[in-house]
Amino acid sequence: MTKTATVELVVVPCRTDNYAFLVHNHESGQTALVDAPEAAPIQAELSARDWTLDDLLITHHHDDHIDGVAALRGNARVIGAKADAHRLPNLDLAVAEGDSITVCGQVTDILDVSGHTIGHIAFHMPQAGLVFTADSLMALGCGRLFEGTPAQMWNSMQKLRALPDDTLVCSGHEYTSANARFAVSLDPENSDLISRIKGIEAARAAGKPTVPSTLTEEKRTNPFLRADVPEFKAALGMSDASDLDVFTVTRARKDKF
Repeated sequence: MTKTATVELVVVPCRTDNYAFLVHNHESGQTALVDAPEAAPIQAELSARDWTLDDLLITHHHDDHIDGVAALRGNARVIGAKADAHRLPNLDLAVAEGDSITVCGQVTDILDVSGHTIGHIAFHMPQAGLVFTADSLMALGCGRLFEGTPAQMWNSMQKLRALPDDTLVCSGHEYTSANARFAVSLDPENSDLISRIKGIEAARAAGKPTVPSTLTEEKRTNPFLRADVPEFKAALGMSDASDLDVFTVTRARKDKF
């Protein structure tokens, strides 16, 4: 549980390694859910707090992010990408990049973060300092490119990287330990990364999530945000390569790691 200045964030572990997120405004009593990997653990959290869903936000169409929608939606407003509407559960509100909606009393900006899929969106709540990125920007990683191109995902990474440094990145999976092993294989002299890995190991040993993370630590340690950083390029032996080429090579290496 994390309390920002305006809302409460609850991280809900689902399936084997997924996360859903509940956002609650204590003043208005409104509650929103971001992604629904499965219904039971989410419903348990709602029941324990006596919360009722007002909004259900969907980042992309993969089953491990929408399987629980039918069981949970009730009277909630279901919100997802207009570009993905043909393969999402029925939407009450279809949105696109540049749209701003109000969720739990929070202005929520829609970002197109295609790459993992085409039509993947992120939800940014600037006042609360939260961004829900699912399988685009992940803790020490980024999603595999099932549908999009490296150029699309690199564009998405730069878009997310431009958010305020203290933004909490709420990503969709507990992949951080594996991502850390890959990151340090590329960037072994990164002291910020080495320090972060110790924290990850401690959190997982205690059974705690490594998500959310701060954008500051992602910018310092996540190889997929560092394709234009001279030190990272040098570590890969690609000092003269384009930023996109560095990102493309990094993603290809992760696929085989």
